[in-house]
Amino acid sequence: MSKLVILTGLRANNDLHLGNYLGALLPMIDMAKKHAGEYQINLFVPDLHSFTTPINHDNFQASIMDNLRVFIAAGLPLNNPDVHIYRQSYVPAHSELAWILNCFAGFGELSRMTEFKDKSARLGIDHIGVGQFDYPCLMAADILLYRAAYVPVGEDQRQHIEFTRTIGARLNSKFGKLFEVPKSMAETHKFFGADQGLRVRDLLDPTKKMSKSDESGKGVIFLTDSPEAARKKVLSATTDSVGLVNHDYKNQPGISNLIDILKYFGEDTKVFMGQSQYGPLKERAANVIADFLENFQASVKQVDDVHLLNKLESSEIAMNKAANSTLLRVQQAVGLRPKN
Repeated sequence: MSKLVILTGLRANNDLHLGNYLGALLPMIDMAKKHAGEYQINLFVPDLHSFTTPINHDNFQASIMDNLRVFIAAGLPLNNPDVHIYRQSYVPAHSELAWILNCFAGFGELSRMTEFKDKSARLGIDHIGVGQFDYPCLMAADILLYRAAYVPVGEDQRQHIEFTRTIGARLNSKFGKLFEVPKSMAETHKFFGADQGLRVRDLLDPTKKMSKSDESGKGVIFLTDSPEAARKKVLSATTDSVGLVNHDYKNQPGISNLIDILKYFGEDTKVFMGQSQYGPLKERAANVIADFLENFQASVKQVDDVHLLNKLESSEIAMNKAANSTLLRVQQAVGLRPKN
């Protein structure tokens, strides 16, 4: 590959919600449209990573395809030759490089990963899979195989990016230049700009972000919700007792969340500012979100599966070629293959 790579993952399973759409999916697609040409854009489905938590294995393939359709419906430019979508498990080099990286990673440094520590403390060390412990090595392989310069991820993945940089530099120091070490989180944020997407709040508890972990689902707008169900959720959103519409996340997080959502959909929210009743704001937000879901769900149904599968297959051929080239260089360096 002659161009440096921007790499990020497309969720493999679980229902996507409005927070994913506004906060991650749209910025990702905007990034692909903006930087394709100057960079190669790798958008991969981290299906192997999905097994670090319990999933429904029977409908896993359907979930992968459903979520890919969502990205296409949202505007992912499939026809751009610099944009590639591929499934992690369809490129075996990911797993093989992960094993090699395992052997150069320290037990202590993996044990100190916050995500592993938090989950093992919550679930107990005997009830957490080795895959969760080893997650950073596979993620490092995902990145190092492709000369990825920029890897836009959330703050919760900062440690994993730093681990990738560390282990990439470690093998480069020991064996010569094997990998392009990705930029730091700070450099990535500077490259993409400070605005990394809207952080949509839970409708019932606006002090926290919208998340599928909300067991009731009443504060989450799923992209598969019917427009009417979404309307009811918005109209039931938590507000406050201030009695004036203001954009103030400290004192009025629920109202502020609705204002930001409306702004993202291009609505003029100035007409609501200072009003003493919250009903008109909630009604407008409910209608805008319901209309969005109706139109978006229609777009998902219109996705051409043949076109999607053709793009997956052509991308996976190209990614196997690129990844195998990196893997061979590593195998030769560590003695698994003869050097030319």
